[in-house]
Amino acid sequence: MSKNLVIVESPAKAHTIEKYLGNDFKVLASVGHIRKDTKVDKSTFDVTYEIDPGHKTIISELKKEAKAADKIWLATDEDREGESISWHLCEVLGLPKDTARITFHEITKPALENAIKNPRTVDMDMVSSQQARQTLDMLVGYDLSDIVRKKVPGAMSAGRVQSPALRLVVEREREIEKFESKSSFKITGKFDDFTANYDGTAPDNESDAGALIGKLINEKFIVEDVEEAEGEKANPVPFTTAALQIEANAKLGLSARSTMIAAQGLYQAGLITYHRTDSLNLSKQAVAAIAGYIENNFGKNYLKVRSFKTKDASAQEAHEAIRPTDINRTVAGKNDHEKKLYQLIWARTLATQMANAHVAKTTIKLSHDFSAKGEVVIFDGFLKVYGKSKDTELPKLTKGSAVEVAEIIARQTFAKPNARYTEGSLVKKLEELGIGRPSTYASIMTAIQTRGYVVKGESEGQDREIVELVAKNGKVERTIAKEKYGANKGKLIPTPIGELVAGFLTDNFKNIVDYKFTANIEKDLDLVADAKLERVKMLKDFYGPFRNTVLAAQGVERYNNARLLGHDPETGKAIYAKIGKNGGFIQLGDNEKETNEKPRFASLPKRKTVKTVTLEQALKQLALPALPRTLGTAPDGTELIAANGPFGPYLKGGKYNIPMKDFDPYTVTFEEALPLYQTKVDSIIADWGDIMIINGAYGPYAKGPGRFNNVRIPKDMDPKKVTLEQAKELLDKKPKTTARSKRSVRKKRKSTKS
Repeated sequence: MSKNLVIVESPAKAHTIEKYLGNDFKVLASVGHIRKDTKVDKSTFDVTYEIDPGHKTIISELKKEAKAADKIWLATDEDREGESISWHLCEVLGLPKDTARITFHEITKPALENAIKNPRTVDMDMVSSQQARQTLDMLVGYDLSDIVRKKVPGAMSAGRVQSPALRLVVEREREIEKFESKSSFKITGKFDDFTANYDGTAPDNESDAGALIGKLINEKFIVEDVEEAEGEKANPVPFTTAALQIEANAKLGLSARSTMIAAQGLYQAGLITYHRTDSLNLSKQAVAAIAGYIENNFGKNYLKVRSFKTKDASAQEAHEAIRPTDINRTVAGKNDHEKKLYQLIWARTLATQMANAHVAKTTIKLSHDFSAKGEVVIFDGFLKVYGKSKDTELPKLTKGSAVEVAEIIARQTFAKPNARYTEGSLVKKLEELGIGRPSTYASIMTAIQTRGYVVKGESEGQDREIVELVAKNGKVERTIAKEKYGANKGKLIPTPIGELVAGFLTDNFKNIVDYKFTANIEKDLDLVADAKLERVKMLKDFYGPFRNTVLAAQGVERYNNARLLGHDPETGKAIYAKIGKNGGFIQLGDNEKETNEKPRFASLPKRKTVKTVTLEQALKQLALPALPRTLGTAPDGTELIAANGPFGPYLKGGKYNIPMKDFDPYTVTFEEALPLYQTKVDSIIADWGDIMIINGAYGPYAKGPGRFNNVRIPKDMDPKKVTLEQAKELLDKKPKTTARSKRSVRKKRKSTKS
């Protein structure tokens, strides 16, 4: 038996730590939280905890090993979540209050040995802060989600921190919708062997642009001034969690969630320091190692040792920035994401201790309001490993000298609105506003997308024609070029339901979506962690007014934001564009309660929203044939019917309902539908009525009656030889799953495809 039992939260972390501690230490994992909070007393804010059913076996093993060990060490992560896990372990395992609690910023032998020498006990102030956050999120989540589901069609839930994030995305979308993209003409001149820009007022129409460049091409150009100066490009600061997510999104295209998964893998393998941090500090030992690497590999002139201070006084989630544990290890990681992220962290860390880049900047000012700017890198410094180095050289010219103009170009340009948020830029904005903490950014990004309030755009943009005028040899020639605009690929776009939820919360729960209010709650949680504010007082001060707002909101009308498009020319009935639980739709006529006559419905045209659909388009949709719509008869005698349901368009063929995501049920032809039906029939290996064996996208499986009643056929069984009795047995013995776990499985499948 080992004399020492070390408990961490992750099996991967346990494996790495066990390599460094001797035979006297046994390392086990709690596999995250072993208890979950099930309810909160709204007057005392006492929390009821229950053992997580999936952790019963783990807890039994931990209890057994704890009894046998001479000493127990709690080594969960060093943030508040980790502190809370250690406290739950003490409570469930019956450990004394003076049980040794150790923390470390990196999983290395020196760090672990130092932690063992300097144990402490569980920090109950940090635990209280985590409990306060959890309680707050639970209370707000329950009350807010309940009212949102009742009042907003299609809404699933709402959260304390996710709601301001959703508001940011919606507000940016509204800015873009209101933006008027006016065009003007950018004028550039090609001189000898350089290009200069026109600094005068840009013409806003083709006629004026043509007249201006026609006049300028005949002018004499003189160098009026030459300005030369040397400057520096400052190196970057070390990575915090938010900065890592922002940079990984911009440079590697990783989502916040993917970044954190990769970073966690690197940390647990002992390759980087703790990845949830808002500190810019680097340890003295790390700086010395980095300095040695730079001097040995690049030379002393590339070295400039620096220390960095965190601006935010509340930065306390960790005590070091994210860096490699061994700067001499240039490549690391077990998969592509980890390797790319490690390379980014390695290069950024080196750059923080390297000399600034030196550049020579030149500005040439010409007559008639033209100027050219150039930059040449004299010394690349940190650009050697991080960033881009690009020279724009200008010729050596003297004041008063003449230059020859070859051509002058006027190109039509359109003003652009502020860009939609990416995950990276939204994290940056939340950090600027003080909303959320290092451990929460990824979950915020995930929550607003899995709830269906925000989606990532997929469009590469549309083509538009632009006018280009070229003045050359005394003539002005006109050509039409094409450019892409409106690309939204990878950008965050609110869905109609997301816009409704944001509007409802803004109208009825101003504090919940108020940026300053949400940031102040984060500050209060920091005060709780520092023992400067009592947990219950903090919760009472928030929950009392919040509960009153919830009660007041019970009386508001159902929130829909229906848009009146106009009236039907034949019947005079109103035509609306509305949002329901399954998205947007067209409605002809008013509600049945008011008119005693059922309204007619039609789906929105493809690529149209409640905001963009026109009356003419709505009338065309309403004129389409009624659904369900018979298409024809398959060779086996089955009638094929196109229909629309709560989960989108589908093809009905006998007892099979086949999704038709790529087809419009109003226009799909029999020839297009038949292959869908045939593919479905061919996938059925055996059919006993309520029970079938189907060859699906993830392999063969048995399907029983009802939704989600599926089980995979084991690899050692031939699906073509499975009997009805065997299929029943597989379905009976399959693991019990809740509706929540089913949704989780579907989300995981979606994330693996994206």
